[in-house]
Amino acid sequence: MINSKKQKQFQAPKGTHDILPEDQKYWKYIMKKAETLLDYYGFERIDTPIFESTDLFVRSIGEGTDIVEKELFTLKTKGGDMLTLRPEGTAAVVRAYLDNGLNVKPHPVKLYYFGPMFRHEQPQHGRYRQFFQLGAETIGDSSEIVDAELIFLAYKLIESLGLDNYNVHINSLGCSQCRPAYLKALKEFYKNKIKKVCSVCKIRFKDSVLRMIDCKEPGCQEIAKEIPQFVDYLDEECRAHFKHILEFLDEVKVPYILNPHLVRGLDYYTRTIFEILPNENITAQSALPGGGRYDKLINLLGGSKTPAAGWATGIERIIMAMKERNINVPEVRPKPKIFLAQLGEVAKRKSLNLFESFRKAGVEAKSSLGRDSIKSQLRIAHRLGVKFTLIFGQKEALDGTVILKEMESGVQETIPLEKIVDEVKKRLKS
Repeated sequence: MINSKKQKQFQAPKGTHDILPEDQKYWKYIMKKAETLLDYYGFERIDTPIFESTDLFVRSIGEGTDIVEKELFTLKTKGGDMLTLRPEGTAAVVRAYLDNGLNVKPHPVKLYYFGPMFRHEQPQHGRYRQFFQLGAETIGDSSEIVDAELIFLAYKLIESLGLDNYNVHINSLGCSQCRPAYLKALKEFYKNKIKKVCSVCKIRFKDSVLRMIDCKEPGCQEIAKEIPQFVDYLDEECRAHFKHILEFLDEVKVPYILNPHLVRGLDYYTRTIFEILPNENITAQSALPGGGRYDKLINLLGGSKTPAAGWATGIERIIMAMKERNINVPEVRPKPKIFLAQLGEVAKRKSLNLFESFRKAGVEAKSSLGRDSIKSQLRIAHRLGVKFTLIFGQKEALDGTVILKEMESGVQETIPLEKIVDEVKKRLKS
């Protein structure tokens, strides 16, 4: 009896996506550019676990943030431990820095990471529940040049990928000495407007007034246009720090915009914060690298007082921007020079060894071992544009020979199997 019940077709979980073969070239291209740049400037790669203690993120990101309140993927183990899939990379890197004794190494410690992050957000174009981030952190140096170097590298990465017409949006959140004065002024500003803000901002007004600036509700955004500017409340030290960063950016010709509405969504930032945004059509999903300074985070997580700064960028957003601008990404793999065509069982069995010989010799080759038709294999060779096709049939396998076919002229000759690799290398050079 035929079972007429249709079986369930499984789909990727909501907010996730598959990275298909045709898109892999973007990922390889971006990572190659990033690793080359970061390696040159002395950053070393670090990889941390995909999940960490929930308390790590609650303490570092902040209890009142949207990430902690709404977006964490948290699970309880059989042993009763509360673990969370990492929503961002900085807290995990700092934990690893303290956990593995990197704090006793010569400073600054410069690290970069790449991997999946997880946030339980409402999925939309350019925003996923599982997404990939590349990030860079400099730990142990409070000087302005560190902030400027990180911003410069983030901008140069975007530029190297063909993404032009972007600006650095930059602001300073001050420090624990000058921030209270600004928060008081901000609260006074919103005091008479509290009836006009959204319900979420009414709650934020009591506990985290700074987050009201970043609200995406149109009415709240309109009100926020008139907020007092943070730079007017910076103390002398924070003002000088910010001024010197801008001077460094002027020197290296990185375009920037002073953006008093920039606050970012994490509690650990102090002083410098920045995002790189396009000149036009700015949306919540168009921001690429973003970050800033977090001088109190290491102390907050149990280490000694240590200055630090960093940034991160979503890879999916970069790819989305590249596709929208029709940026051509070269294939990462080298173009094949030869094609191995085979026919018959004996030839098929021996073809793998022959193919491996070319790999060891550094000759890029292609084959289609499952096909039985020489004509179809030669069509593939023509399509690939190889210079030579090696024809390895039943007779050649028994005789210990290979037919070398020059694709442009069609000339063929038989060459002993043991000499074929050297002969091909010699002809490719000529």
